[in-house]
Amino acid sequence: MKATSLVFSASLAVLASAALLAVGASAQAPPTASPASAGALAPPRVYPAPTNLQVLPKDLTGQQVHEIMEQWEAALGSHCSTCHVADPKNIGPNGRPRLNFPDDSRPEKQTARRMFTMVEGINRDYISKIDSSGAPVTCGTCHRGHLGPEPFVAPPDDDRRTAPAPGTTVAPQFK
Repeated sequence: MKATSLVFSASLAVLASAALLAVGASAQAPPTASPASAGALAPPRVYPAPTNLQVLPKDLTGQQVHEIMEQWEAALGSHCSTCHVADPKNIGPNGRPRLNFPDDSRPEKQTARRMFTMVEGINRDYISKIDSSGAPVTCGTCHRGHLGPEPFVAPPDDDRRTAPAPGTTVAPQFK
């Protein structure tokens, strides 16, 4: 069971890293054309080089940033438009505006950058210093598929006793 937890935690770490990269992606690539024949595969989508990366490494490719952003989306249960504004001057083939990835006008984008920096700091300054600590912290560690972190609720413990009624004395229980 511990191995499963480690694999799950590692997956969440990768998801969180990917989501953070999407925050800094430069521009949305146009969709690929549909295949000429029914059996032909569409060419792989090309993502432009990212611009305005502030917390992610500046040497990432557009594909790498896109993959990170997809992981963040999954970890946060969100969509690209959570952090990125639509550009009404850049209409895609579907008739809808494309997203302006370099734009910093959405406060959620700044929040994502701060959260990424926090996660990186936790992993660098704390988790990495614990022997056999397992997988690093990720966006999914707290968010678990929700934009706002879900509050932790401890499961009921059968050994817990209810508080004694006022005026009663309870002898300590030792195990």
